[in-house]
Amino acid sequence: MSTISRRSFIAQVSAATGAAMFAGRSAIAEGARQRPKCGTDVVTLGKTGIESSLMGMGTGTHGSGRSSNQLRLGAAEFIKLIRHGIDRGIRYFDTADQYGSHVVLREALQGADREKLFIQTKTRALHPEVAKVDLQRFRQELGIDYIDSLLMHCMKDTWTTDMRPVMDVLYEAKEKKWVRAVGISCHSLDALSQSADCDWLDIQLARINPFGSAMDGPVEDVVKQLKRMHAAGKGVIGMKICGGGKNTSAEERAESLKFVLDLGCVDSVVIGCESTQQIDENLALIERVLA
Repeated sequence: MSTISRRSFIAQVSAATGAAMFAGRSAIAEGARQRPKCGTDVVTLGKTGIESSLMGMGTGTHGSGRSSNQLRLGAAEFIKLIRHGIDRGIRYFDTADQYGSHVVLREALQGADREKLFIQTKTRALHPEVAKVDLQRFRQELGIDYIDSLLMHCMKDTWTTDMRPVMDVLYEAKEKKWVRAVGISCHSLDALSQSADCDWLDIQLARINPFGSAMDGPVEDVVKQLKRMHAAGKGVIGMKICGGGKNTSAEERAESLKFVLDLGCVDSVVIGCESTQQIDENLALIERVLA
């Protein structure tokens, strides 16, 4: 295992990113989007063609059972929170069956332009018949005809073989246009490393921050895999930017956001805001680190 320090690793990544920026003209010539300037700028997730805001709002902070901190605010405050995000220009909303937030999120999104939204949810189904039921139930609970991104949640080392029957169900749903993209969230480095080579996978929700907090492996190893995925055209979304609540000071959040957004392989980030103030603060931090 590498003994590289976090500060040294950040410095190396920053240097590499700076060198890459000199090649910006050729990237633009190839039709690449310009570097975002704020958290509400529209980004494309890999080569999927699917668009999202750079910053997404999570609805499952410290979720347990079928609840989360956002849901525990109560329906009225939850709806207020989501609508504040929409008013600020956020279009990516992340949920999961286990959070229990589908139905309240549906109410919160009423009146928003569906075509501009990116709605991502997750299933823990281990059997194809359960996955089929989840597909229908999720769309009904969310009040939508299609799900933008449906992930298999918390995958481990042997997911590409163990989960094949469920993967087939989700792929068929994509062909029927019930789902626009399929992918996974990971809970091991081996699971993460298989994602770049998996043709089935469109989107990876990955734990990434410069502190190594609540991640699938050492920072440099995770970054290596995310760069492989991005090179393969996968949409890469970063989560646990604040280390699962371990790195929440303004300085740490700014350091983490700058690190993640400067990697060049993370298309968007999802942050579990629990108040309108936190939404505003994180948007301001993103704008600051991108300046």
